[in-house]
Amino acid sequence: MSDRRLRGVERQISEAEARGEFKNLPGAGKPIPGMDAPLHEDWWLRQQATRENMGLDALPPALRLAREVEDLPQTLDALDGEAAVREAVAALNARIKRALIGPVDGPPLRFGLLDAEATVTAWRERRA
Repeated sequence: MSDRRLRGVERQISEAEARGEFKNLPGAGKPIPGMDAPLHEDWWLRQQATRENMGLDALPPALRLAREVEDLPQTLDALDGEAAVREAVAALNARIKRALIGPVDGPPLRFGLLDAEATVTAWRERRA
């Protein structure tokens, strides 16, 4: 952008500010949501999915699996018993195994099968 255009844009912003057009905007004076959270590799996709209110079904299978693995502790914490936890981990591992064996849409998986015993132990510790 040329200096001349930049000055024109700055002038328009200053005039709008003087008219009070930036007062009482939603979120004014509040921190930007998620500013302190670490960026995930698919941050842009997460933002778009949130903006457009898209669920997990809209993600490519590889990213959907990554999201399921990331959200697994919260998912398991909602379950009542160890048998249900083991069942959920086994079902997720079956989907991961299919993705590891065959071609999957999206980026390559950066994780392998979950350790069921370690996952159940962590679930027990969170419940204690």
